[in-house]
Amino acid sequence: MRIVISEFMSLDGVVQAPGGPEEDTDGGFAHGGWSHPFFDPEVVGGAFAEGLSRAEALLFGRRTWQTMAAAWPERAGDPFADQMNALPKYVVSDTLTDDELTWENSRLIPGDKAVARIRELRETAGGDLAVMGSPTLVRMLLREGLVDELRLIHMPVLLGGGKTIFPDDGELRTFELVSSVTSGTGAQVSTYRPAAGA
Repeated sequence: MRIVISEFMSLDGVVQAPGGPEEDTDGGFAHGGWSHPFFDPEVVGGAFAEGLSRAEALLFGRRTWQTMAAAWPERAGDPFADQMNALPKYVVSDTLTDDELTWENSRLIPGDKAVARIRELRETAGGDLAVMGSPTLVRMLLREGLVDELRLIHMPVLLGGGKTIFPDDGELRTFELVSSVTSGTGAQVSTYRPAAGA
């Protein structure tokens, strides 16, 4: 399975709380919902729909899983929501228990076993293992060299600080730009893959 990351991102690299004001206020973050003015159903929505169509399973960190689990089950009947609800979902967490995994087809990966278990998933045959949001998890995946594709949806806004997906370990990682498309709202969907030999 390929591990494919999709992230809403500001020009200054922030991925925190793109969906709503109360989504993630850690560190006093006050700009929740910043992606909405730039969301374009055709280009941005199309990128997520295409990514989901190739996904065989979803992988989340705890906070993103909880946000998604609170939103998607009640949207049943919408094709995108039905696909989100039906896909197998893996959530990396040291605090959730199996009893709390009420979103259909969710499975727990304990944090201390995450790298080994995700490596196992990546080595199995199948479609993509899609990751949305989950900045702490994505930083770990990038650090461990477990990302096969990085789809960044840059929005034309500066947020002045917040959570990012990028490791700050001083290591050089080279990617190749595979495709890029810009919407009428100024959002740019860019797809990157690790450079050969990187």
